[in-house]
Amino acid sequence: MRDVPDDLTIARNHKPLPISEIAERMGLTGEDFECYGKYKAKIELHVLEKFKDRPEGKLIDVTAITPTPLGEGKTVTTIGLTQALGKLGKNAICTLRQPSMAPVFGIKGGAAGGGYAQVVPMEELNLHFTGDIHAVGQAHNLLAAMIDASIHHGNPLDIDPLSVFWPRVVDVNDRALRRIVIGLGGRENGLPRESGFEVTAASEVMAILALATSMQDLRRRLGRIAVGYTRRGEPVTAEALRAAGAMAVILKQALKPNLIQTLEGQPCIMHAGPFANIAHGQSSVLADLMALKTADYVVTESGFGADLGMQKFMDIKCRLAGLCPSCVVITCTIRALKMHGGVGRIVPGRPLPDELLREDIPALERGTANLAHMIGLARLYGVPAVVAINRFPTDTEAEIELVKAKALEAGARSAAAITVWADGGEGGLELAEAVVDACNEPVSFSFLYPDNLGIKEKIEIMARKVYNAAAVRYEPAAERAIERYEELGWSRLPVCMAKTHLSISHDPNLKNVPRDYVFPVRDVRVAAGAGFLYPLAGNILTMPGLPSRPAAFGFDIDKGGNIIGLF
Repeated sequence: MRDVPDDLTIARNHKPLPISEIAERMGLTGEDFECYGKYKAKIELHVLEKFKDRPEGKLIDVTAITPTPLGEGKTVTTIGLTQALGKLGKNAICTLRQPSMAPVFGIKGGAAGGGYAQVVPMEELNLHFTGDIHAVGQAHNLLAAMIDASIHHGNPLDIDPLSVFWPRVVDVNDRALRRIVIGLGGRENGLPRESGFEVTAASEVMAILALATSMQDLRRRLGRIAVGYTRRGEPVTAEALRAAGAMAVILKQALKPNLIQTLEGQPCIMHAGPFANIAHGQSSVLADLMALKTADYVVTESGFGADLGMQKFMDIKCRLAGLCPSCVVITCTIRALKMHGGVGRIVPGRPLPDELLREDIPALERGTANLAHMIGLARLYGVPAVVAINRFPTDTEAEIELVKAKALEAGARSAAAITVWADGGEGGLELAEAVVDACNEPVSFSFLYPDNLGIKEKIEIMARKVYNAAAVRYEPAAERAIERYEELGWSRLPVCMAKTHLSISHDPNLKNVPRDYVFPVRDVRVAAGAGFLYPLAGNILTMPGLPSRPAAFGFDIDKGGNIIGLF
């Protein structure tokens, strides 16, 4: 591989095309988009009606094995594959989730891809972008304020203050805000009660933004949000609080998907937020629907491993939006597979241990069980799987060939090593050809469970088939929540599990493919507006904290006024 400059240098040295030219390549005219500067735009919602008679392209979901804390390059693979399809002469678009500034300043850093498989403008999309996340936070927190205002001003809805479960949100990793007490300082400051903050990307409002298919659908979903209960045990909704209309107004511009571009000039529609461990972690339905009407191949990305992002893509996004994927791409790295094979400990901010950089066929072979499990999950949904091995300079030919052989043995249609980080689209041509072939196969797509099963039945199917657990244990809070949701008629909703992304199980220390363990569900929450239930497994947190050495330490402005430290 050639020497590759850092991501920010590559992005700064690249001259993007005017975003109007990218829009025109999609068949959009001036009335179909609104420019936000030279290199980004909002796509108008009427495009779906304008192009309703066009045939739809093929939908490809990029997922991964259980990642290390460093990630395995899913976004790089998504962008690189899109660029490679372009080099094959295919009309391709990628749809990505917008980065949250919380992880940008925490551990993860930027989320625009990397190397020569990036989308631009890199700095802008990692920092504020078009303001969508701010709008989500504002709408969410307006509803929170209106709950407390209603209680303060005579409580006309007879809300039980101790039942309110709608938190505040902020786009910062801040562990000190997880549990707080509000309303202190006297009667004029409201009723004291315990509350908390979640990270904005985990907000139900973000999930609604990602799943809404129109402004009217957004408005209906916002109205259905449940925030707590009356003293009679009836749900209190945003509609009852008369908050949903104002929330929709705040989100009017945010609902329009954002258009940017890859380094090689393919369109990228970037919309909605990340975090598939605590949310559904998908780009928006609107982004996918628009891309499918304007491209032959749409490459989208689901957060973390196939046990999280891909499962939620299939059982929540595709179920609620009527989408049908043509192919799944499972990204892996040799270093992560060795880690699953019991070798090396990867710690963000520290050099990789030497044992992960040396050839170790036995450890790699043990670790491929994790890859085989993820391939099996794709096959469970009836969708062909292609494996992408994100290659590093220390990977040997013997290691690459072993992973390819194990992937085929597990049922993958094909496997290809990629070097898109170093070589852009050129480094993904073998993968692109394999994906085109896979998309020509018939698909017998089906969901993991039907709508009409009970809540526990759905959770237990997921625990056995996806998380490889022997049984499920429900803590008292989960039992009470499930009983209440069954009584309220919410049992038909799909399940969006909140669990660690560092293991197939609930425990980040259980690597590879854990078995013969009990999967613990400590609570179950409802996102009635988004349209799903989300159980909390193990010690999963919905508000991350900053590490001892956050990425924010490296950010600054140089003497020329340029941002430094973003990667």
